[in-house]
Amino acid sequence: MKNTELIGSQFTVQVANENHLHFAETICAEMEESAKKRGTGIAKRSPVYLMEKMVEGKAIIATTNRGVWVGFCYIETWEHGKFVANSGLIVHPDYRNSGIAKSIKAKAFELSREKYPNAKIIGITTSLAVMKINSDLGYEPVTFSELPTDDSFWKGCASCVNYDVLTRTERKHCLCTGMMYNPEEAKKNEKKETWNFLKESKLYERWMQIKQRVLLRREERAKKKNTEAMLVP
Repeated sequence: MKNTELIGSQFTVQVANENHLHFAETICAEMEESAKKRGTGIAKRSPVYLMEKMVEGKAIIATTNRGVWVGFCYIETWEHGKFVANSGLIVHPDYRNSGIAKSIKAKAFELSREKYPNAKIIGITTSLAVMKINSDLGYEPVTFSELPTDDSFWKGCASCVNYDVLTRTERKHCLCTGMMYNPEEAKKNEKKETWNFLKESKLYERWMQIKQRVLLRREERAKKKNTEAMLVP
């Protein structure tokens, strides 16, 4: 894998290193702001944590040809390398809808496959745009039961406003969709037709809307029941 890749004449996407440590605080601030605007959570990380990922060679960063930060993503492992997640994808607001997110995800996917060739690459998201990128890379939707059971994996969801939904359903359901690239399944399905996201996206969009209404209604009933219980003398 090439550590550095020029995207057109405007962006450079590369494996982050010590030269990018000064971007960590800015990236963390943008992650938090983006999560607030969307009403869902990117797992909250500290600048020090992102710096560690850069030093370990487990992060991807995109910059302009003038060295301005454009986007970022890092990789995490779970259950002794059985699972790998490409986490914290963030793009600076000025460069969204430029296609750079797809390039960052592709580079992170390539890095994950190089470092952990036998691992299942996973992700959870509410974004249809991210689902489209993931499906192009070979991810397919999975149930939450197929994701890591490690508590530290799910702890990353604690900063999300929907975390209560996840805990109430004992990690069986949430507003996010789980996705996975399974290298063993990918080999078996090389000659088969892959999941067509564009064909199915309207269906998934409708399903997401239904799931959101159902889960939030269930949460409201639970809260009402708890309130009524508290009022009983």
